[in-house]
This record gives sequence, C-alpha cells and structure tokens, in this order.
Amino acid sequence: MAMSLYSLPQISTHRVKAPQICMALTLNNAPPKSVTIKPTPKKPSSNPKREKPNDRVTHSMSPEKIEIFDSLEGWARDNILKYLKPVEKCWQPKDFLPDPTSEGFYDQIKELRERAREVPDDFYVVLVGHMITEESLPAYQTALNTMDGVRDETGASSTSWATWSRAWSAEENRHGDLLSKYLYLSGRVDMRAIEKTTQYMIGAGVDPKFENNPYMGFIFTSFQERATFFSHGNTARLAKEHGDINLAKVCGLIAADEKRHETAYTKISQKLFEVDPDTTVIAFANMIRKRISMPGHLMHDGRDFNLFSHFTAVAARLGVYTVTNYAEVMEHLVNYWKVDQLTGLSAEGRRAQEYVCTLPHRIRSIEERVRDKEKEAPSVPISWVFDRSIKL
Repeated sequence: MAMSLYSLPQISTHRVKAPQICMALTLNNAPPKSVTIKPTPKKPSSNPKREKPNDRVTHSMSPEKIEIFDSLEGWARDNILKYLKPVEKCWQPKDFLPDPTSEGFYDQIKELRERAREVPDDFYVVLVGHMITEESLPAYQTALNTMDGVRDETGASSTSWATWSRAWSAEENRHGDLLSKYLYLSGRVDMRAIEKTTQYMIGAGVDPKFENNPYMGFIFTSFQERATFFSHGNTARLAKEHGDINLAKVCGLIAADEKRHETAYTKISQKLFEVDPDTTVIAFANMIRKRISMPGHLMHDGRDFNLFSHFTAVAARLGVYTVTNYAEVMEHLVNYWKVDQLTGLSAEGRRAQEYVCTLPHRIRSIEERVRDKEKEAPSVPISWVFDRSIKL
C-alpha cells in the first residue's frame, strides 16, 4: 500500500501539529447504529499525537446496507479476485537481491553498495518512509478487517471479501521485505533507527477515519493505491536518474503491484456507484473532507513526533508526491466513476457530487502557494540517515 504519503501535502511542514488518534474500539459482529465515541480523559502521553483524541464516529453504515455487500459476494469472486496473481507467478524479494548461495555473493553486495553511494540522503529518506509504510502492513489489514459487511469473521474465511483482503496483504508484504533488505545491504541508513520507527508505527496503528464503513473504506483504498502508484513510480524515476537501475526496477515493480490493486479497489467502488449511487457519493465526499492521509501518519521514531510530516515534505520537494499528484488522483477517480453524470441523487447527494467534482480545481489553485511555502522550509536532522540534516 503504502497506501501511502498521501494526504493533501502540508503547506508549511514546520508548523504542522501532530495528527491525532482514535480510541481503541471493541467490535461486535453485528454493527450497531452509528455511534460517536467520546474519549475519557487520559494521563499525558509522551507521544503528542495521542494527547487530544477526537470524537470518533463508528459503524456509520446502516445494518440493512450489509445486504448489498452480501449480494455482491459472487460479483467480487468473479470480478475482483482475478486481480490477484498466483504466488508461483509473483516476483519475490530474492529475485532482486544478492544471491547468498552464489560464489559472487560478496561481489554483488559490493556492487550494490557502490551504486548506493551515488544516491543522495534525501532520496533515502523517501525510500525509508516508503519501506516503513509497507512494513507496517499488519496495522492496515487490521483496519480493513473492521469494515462491517466485508470483514474476515474467522481469520480464514472463504468469502470473496476476506480472500481478497488476506491475499492483497500477502502481495503487499513483499514490498517492505524487499526494500528493507536492500536498505540494510546499502549501508547508507541507520537500520536500528528505522526498525524502531517500524515497531513504533505498528504499535501505534492506523486511523483511516472510514467509520467501519466499507463505502468509505473502499473509497479510501482506491485513493491510497493510486497515490502509492504515483509515489513508487516517481521514486523509480529518481533512482534511475541517480544511476541505480536495479533499484529503479524494484520501485517500478512495486508501482505495478499498486496499480493492479488500485484497479481492483476502484472497480469495487464503481460497482457501489452503480447499485447505490447516493450513499456512495456521500461516502466519497465524507472521506475526502476528512483529508485522506497515508496510513503512516502516526509514524515516529520515539523522539521526532513530526517525522511523518518531515518525510512527506521531503517527498514533495523531490517530486515524489505533490499537491499536483493529489489533484490528479482526485480528477482520475471523479472521471473513472463518472461522478459528474450521476442522477437521481438526494439533496445531500447532490451537494456531495458538487463538492468532489469541483475539488480538483480548488486544489490546483493553491499549487503556487504550496511551492512558495516549500521554499521557506527549514532543514532538520533525520534519524534514518544518522541524524544528518535534510531540507524539508
């Protein structure tokens, strides 16, 4: 996934307040009515991201809507599971790393490290951010498995929705595995700082704000997978420019996986627009109003609780994921789902339709202001590159 950078880029990263996290919720099999959870006061936390939790709406999908997802079980089996690749046909991390069984193993490592020496630190900050996001996959599968009507009730359910979720996670798992091993062999990064960040992030979880609602959840994943496709693709381009052709190929293959997964998720939402357009367009607008953010938004290394903002600022400066990309993702989804052509909507549905159809233009109108603010950004030490100072 990396679902990842992938909120509207911050205009001024050094003024960003740390994101907030929702309370842990106990989920029942049968969803209750929409509930707003008011957190009880807690002792101050060492992580400022946790100090001011917002009220959270949970289980916002009405119980009768579960019937829609039950009715789509066969459709998902025929139209979504085909976007999974058989394991035997999937690439594996070993295909792109030095072969430990080869007599030339140490020479291969030496060549990898020589290529890595030519790549600047700020590129590695972005690559590490991608890797940590991918390595935090357990938190994402947990979040997806909270969605009413499509969750895996047993952990090994044979439903199409559960089969997709597990196999999607298995395919995504290769991404972080490969990037982690590459970074370890490169010698360019502080692996202990990176490993601590990963552990902190998995422990922190992810707060996608889709209210256990699959209408919103599939909008979220559609957006995220396309954003991640952009990000890994642009990382591949930069790796090639810096002379690391093998790394460029790796990032390109990850981008291709994200594109295939995006296709599946956008087709699910497309089907929901077909069978229940009013609920779906309202979910689209609600999800966008929450500012879809990368699952890594709770990322920190134990001392820098704005690490996610710093990582995304560097990514924006390098052109890996920018406000322009955000607008392009929005435009693509609006056009793919033909949101502007929806008819027969309720008053709320029409307001949602207008909001999402006009948003890309409004985002583009702030591009120049965002670029001007980026020029004012400071440099900060990043633990992943041995606390070397990196311009945001």
